[in-house]
Amino acid sequence: MTALTLDDFDFDLPPELIAQQPAAQRTGARLLDGTGAKPVDRMFPELCGLLRPEDLLIFNDTQVIKARLFGHKPSGGQVELLVERVLHQDAMPYTVAAHLRASKKPAPGTVLQMHGGFEATMLGRWPQADSPLYHLQFSDDPYAVMEQHGHVPLPPYIARDYASEAAMQQQGQEDARRYQTVFAKHPGAVAAPTAALHFDEALLAQLREQGIATASVTLHVGAGTFQPVRTDNIADHVMHAEHYQVPDETIDAIAACRERGGRVVAVGTTSVRALESWAASGQTRAETRIFITPGFRFQVVDVLLTNFHLPKSTLLMLVSAFAGYEKIMALYQHAIAQRYRFFSYGDAMLLQRV
Repeated sequence: MTALTLDDFDFDLPPELIAQQPAAQRTGARLLDGTGAKPVDRMFPELCGLLRPEDLLIFNDTQVIKARLFGHKPSGGQVELLVERVLHQDAMPYTVAAHLRASKKPAPGTVLQMHGGFEATMLGRWPQADSPLYHLQFSDDPYAVMEQHGHVPLPPYIARDYASEAAMQQQGQEDARRYQTVFAKHPGAVAAPTAALHFDEALLAQLREQGIATASVTLHVGAGTFQPVRTDNIADHVMHAEHYQVPDETIDAIAACRERGGRVVAVGTTSVRALESWAASGQTRAETRIFITPGFRFQVVDVLLTNFHLPKSTLLMLVSAFAGYEKIMALYQHAIAQRYRFFSYGDAMLLQRV
């Protein structure tokens, strides 16, 4: 097979298939079963019947933070911050790395007056002078001000048109609840591990009753997950960095799963990235820029539960590496023909490693 280029990962998606709201119930999504020779259309709760008692289900337990903050410059011009990472929170100075949107970027030393009554002082770029992120010092604990005054950083393809302040508040509360997994534990992500949004407490209890073991990793999903690949030669693409941790108890659970002949089932591409980063580097806690494309040799994950991904995205490349390029593109065409709902609030698919 000739080397794949960026255009090979493009597909036409009718815009009405981009889910703007989640299913009424978390488990109400559809599930495209792609583990066999032919695709099978299912509902998400049927996942329980597709797993085996000896399998190990691994979730990403990151927690989405209310990372969107609004304020204004001394000139009165509006400014929006998207906090990508809290750098220092335990004591002053409280510093963060953030994306910044403004008509004119404020100079270092500028003090921004933020909604909620706190200040953000511009320090420069981070971590280098030519980096896209900005280094800012907050006057208060970043996690506290985000929780109190921040907004959920929904993906750019989810549109919100509020008819009133009350409607905005109500929708914001609903998004804060539904754009978060029921087991979110460690704050730090600016995007949800969306495949895990389909699980509710009742389904998790059913899995436990079936004897299916679960474990967790943490990967704080960054805004870079939505950045498209822009290089025709995909090998030239530079991945964004994300922090991950694979706990010792999860490593032990994987070893036990292997010993009993079970499969490691990753819930979401972020779980895959954490597990395969650990396998490749031996580091249980680190920054990763792992870029998984066709030809990648998987060392940990056997089965993948995932949502549908954007055209020309690194995540579409990852699932193509996992299940095979031709199979993935055929499954996506099936999903479009069958009117599956795409992206973060959309439906799911189950894949077997080639």
